[in-house]
Amino acid sequence: MTEKDEYKAEKIQALEGLEAVRKRPAMYIGSLGGRGLHHLVYEVIDNSIDEALAGFCTQIKIIIHKDGKVSIADNGRGIPVDIHPKFNIPAVQVVMTKLHAGGKFDKKAYKVSGGLHGVGISVVNALSSELIVEVRRDGKLYRQSYSRGKPTSELKEISDTKETGTTIIFQPDYEIMEKNEFDYDTLSFRFRELAFLNPGVEIKIIDERTGKKHDFCYEGGIKSFVQYLNKNKEILHQPIYISKKTDDIEVEVAVQYNDSFNESIYSFVNNINTIEGGMHLNGFKTALTRVANKYLKDNKIEKLTLSGADIREGMTAVISVKIPDPQFEGQTKTKLGNSEVKGIVDSIVTQGLNTYFEENPVVAKQIMQKSINAAQAREAARKARELARRKGALDSGNLPGKLADCSSKDPAKSELFLVEGDSAGGSAKQGRDREFQAILPVFGKILNVEKARLNKVLTSDKLRTVISAIGCGIGDEFEIKKARYHKVILMADSDVDGSHIKTLYLTLFYRYLRPLIEGGYLFVAQPPLYQIKKGKASYYALDEKQKDQILKELGEKCSLQRYKGLGEMNPKQLWETTMDPQKRKLLKITIEDAIQADTIFTMLMGDKVEPRKDFIQQHAREVANLDI
Repeated sequence: MTEKDEYKAEKIQALEGLEAVRKRPAMYIGSLGGRGLHHLVYEVIDNSIDEALAGFCTQIKIIIHKDGKVSIADNGRGIPVDIHPKFNIPAVQVVMTKLHAGGKFDKKAYKVSGGLHGVGISVVNALSSELIVEVRRDGKLYRQSYSRGKPTSELKEISDTKETGTTIIFQPDYEIMEKNEFDYDTLSFRFRELAFLNPGVEIKIIDERTGKKHDFCYEGGIKSFVQYLNKNKEILHQPIYISKKTDDIEVEVAVQYNDSFNESIYSFVNNINTIEGGMHLNGFKTALTRVANKYLKDNKIEKLTLSGADIREGMTAVISVKIPDPQFEGQTKTKLGNSEVKGIVDSIVTQGLNTYFEENPVVAKQIMQKSINAAQAREAARKARELARRKGALDSGNLPGKLADCSSKDPAKSELFLVEGDSAGGSAKQGRDREFQAILPVFGKILNVEKARLNKVLTSDKLRTVISAIGCGIGDEFEIKKARYHKVILMADSDVDGSHIKTLYLTLFYRYLRPLIEGGYLFVAQPPLYQIKKGKASYYALDEKQKDQILKELGEKCSLQRYKGLGEMNPKQLWETTMDPQKRKLLKITIEDAIQADTIFTMLMGDKVEPRKDFIQQHAREVANLDI
């Protein structure tokens, strides 16, 4: 019997209920690792936030329990518990066990919601080894338990209560999910964001494992949000706030300029971070550019036309829209496609900015002057780029002399190691696989681009060398399809200097070559910190924990060497431990949350010393055996 003959009706599987979720979980939560684990919590809290958007919830409490469970409790209306007419089971059980079941489709229970498809809580239920739902409603407390999406008890009336709301307690199913711990800081950052976007809603997180806790509540809403984002920067004025509701679409915008050379604009739709932007962001940018150029012309400040990038330099802005029927598109379904929103946001922002500039001429002129300076720097960058191009310094066809290139011409198979140090660079060149691994030695610390415009970047020999080796260009000429390598790997010593150098390069990539990070092209090598020998056998440990584990397994009569730097390894050792794709460990750099990344880069690399000092004091105990 042939394969073709075997492909019959009985081979077609129809997964019912939550079986599809358990079979293909990554389709619903993105990954089975830490990201997916935290997404389970976000799915639950989104329901509570939807209750807040509807005007029925003011408090949400999240507890990370010592046993690994998480509970999320709100004081909303509580999930209905009456019998569903179609399924003949309690409505709460329908919500917990049926995909695409919820109160968000007819727009009567929820006019605006963050949950897109009505799958959230049922997906969490499917991926939990244990889940308990408690509903406080109609003067009663109800409880029902589940395991892996199926009820393990009937819905029971427990007691009387005067409170209302829903509590979800769940334990992730580690038969499916990768074993990970919930991270307090990761969850806290998302909850802070939600508190900013929903003024007056109190979100409390408690970590019973460590005793950490925090209450988030911001009456100032997104005005407080931009102030938070600018907390480590020198601001030019108090936030500009614009708010208006048109045709059931609510638009909020908060803008505050600082003295940096970077723009930080974040857009949200129904509390969802639209990281790919969309129509609301387009409307905001169009209005901003038009209003600024009109102000220049009307006030005869300068005879030039500002680009959008000029006007947005040093800007921190948050755009939040609430829409009854959001239509999303793009790679990650986080790009707003509703075409009517562009015109509405454009109109509201145009009117609001015109009024603000008329009433605040001092601030308006400050913003205009900063934009003019940005335009002049853009022109200087253009001239620097042309000069560099004439010298061949940015031409990917004229590769830097220090680059030991690979023989492969297929970018998808090629790797570029940016190796710090003379001896390490030599070892890497000798130890590499010349077929697909290129080596570019980099020496010493580079320009801190957090404090520099593009024209300064283009006049730095070290940075131009890296940019030309990668081949994508920089700034408005950046084209990711021109990347000569689909893996760019930072390789530096594991000491303080090496960490500083890696941070400087990460800042460069984040600020000026960010599509390489978003495309998954940037990695950090993980060289071993220790070599352990027993007899003729060698073992390598990345950190203290791994070293102690290996020593315990090997027993006595072991010799231990702690590497001070990459240069202490010969070419063979460097290949075996750090460069061999079959054995090495690479740390992939991702931007899980651009807001958090922006805040950290500003804090670590910006002008203000005090936030950096506070960060070091807060995390000093987490660093063991620091090599200074």
